[in-house]
Amino acid sequence: MINFVMPDLYPASAEIFMLIMACTVLLVDLFSGGRRWLTYLLTQLTLAGCFAITLFTLDGQVVTTFSNMFIDDLLADFLKLMLYPAVAIALVYSRSYLAARNLDKGEFHLLVLFATLGMMVMISASHFVSLYLGLELLALSMYALVAIDRDSVRATEAAMKYFVLGAMASGMLLYGMSMVYGATGSLELFDIGQRIALGGGNKTVLVFGLVFIVAGIAFKLGVVPFHMWVPDVYHGAPTAVTLLLGSAPKLAAFAFALRILFSGLGELAQHWQLMLMILATLSIALGNLAAIAQTNLKRMLAYSAISHMGFMLLGLLAGVVGGDSRFALNAYSSSMFYVIAYVLMSLGAFGMIMLLSRAGFEAENIEDFKGLNKRSPWFAAIMMILMFSMAGMPFFVGFFAKFAVLQAVVFAGHVWLAVFAVLFSLVGAFYYLRVVKVMYFDAPTDLAPLEAPRDMRILLSINGLAVALLGLLPQGLLEYSIITTYAYLIGG
Repeated sequence: MINFVMPDLYPASAEIFMLIMACTVLLVDLFSGGRRWLTYLLTQLTLAGCFAITLFTLDGQVVTTFSNMFIDDLLADFLKLMLYPAVAIALVYSRSYLAARNLDKGEFHLLVLFATLGMMVMISASHFVSLYLGLELLALSMYALVAIDRDSVRATEAAMKYFVLGAMASGMLLYGMSMVYGATGSLELFDIGQRIALGGGNKTVLVFGLVFIVAGIAFKLGVVPFHMWVPDVYHGAPTAVTLLLGSAPKLAAFAFALRILFSGLGELAQHWQLMLMILATLSIALGNLAAIAQTNLKRMLAYSAISHMGFMLLGLLAGVVGGDSRFALNAYSSSMFYVIAYVLMSLGAFGMIMLLSRAGFEAENIEDFKGLNKRSPWFAAIMMILMFSMAGMPFFVGFFAKFAVLQAVVFAGHVWLAVFAVLFSLVGAFYYLRVVKVMYFDAPTDLAPLEAPRDMRILLSINGLAVALLGLLPQGLLEYSIITTYAYLIGG
């Protein structure tokens, strides 16, 4: 006789609410008679509800449920509280863009909610099965979103590339997980970590599985040499989808990588550190060099994303030195601060592209920003702040994010790696400054006033000012990142 133990649903209340509301949005859209504003409003209310539930249930305790497959800790709560506003901002920026192209359909909002649910599961997963479930829920939703403009050949081609390469990466990840399971006899991350620490499992099989797992993580992050899909998908997808793809999932990918590599495979750090070092150096070098040659802003930001994810990996690889994890707090909190800062900058940059776009016109080329200062000095200044911050110039949040990661790398003893990253950051500054030069020193080719809803204008202004303000006062976000990381390390 099988004894079924009812799992504690309280830690997963935000995920349950999200799932119920996603089904509600589906039904409401079906019977709303084409009232798209209702679907949009319900989607935003769902995200607000999830934010409130996560905030209400936040108590700092580490609770596991669903047979230890799901964990509710401070790391999960903090990243989710960053995730909901990121998705909500992306929806505000996207609304007029989608409406102008007749893409503001119920399925768009439904897929966004399911993608968000996948990210929430990834952030709270403590088991290979739940990690993979969250990852695939996110991936399948994103494949469909990239191809949502069915009349666009470019979008369909991008979705096909993304799907085929994504399926290969998922296969590699799953194969790596099966190898680790075969060696340790467990799928639970903390249990795997303990068994490896006690000398359990065949070391050769574990390292072999680790290679496939790191390859799968590298694809999801879009780092070299698993970056081939990034520029094509960023360019081919509707900008509203590129905005979502290039921002919120980075938070989930960070949690995904941290939980697998540190909680589950921390005892194999000497092996995965070397792999991450190779991935990070290649990504920072190729990302910055390839971005210089781009004339399309979306492709430039795609290669820029590859470089930024390389920086994030620098933080992850600096956490353990010679088997000693006393550097973990500094390194992982710096990496978390970096990924949050990048999401904020990415939202603003793609939001600016959609601000300049209108029906029948995609402002995705750098030359489309010519003379923006004459058309709108305020939004030219916002874009300048975003570009300066992405370049890592003082005193914007991007500078402190890079500085935090680099000092963690230096403390870990990888001085040459920090010097390498700084040199290529200087190279990367060129293509960001080129956008600023075009806005301020080139004659405008289009003198039409910028047309955008008031909520988008206000939010985009706040977004840009937040990048500047967090650069002047980064202590608050950095302290929260440190507290969250400390709680995770103590709990783990």
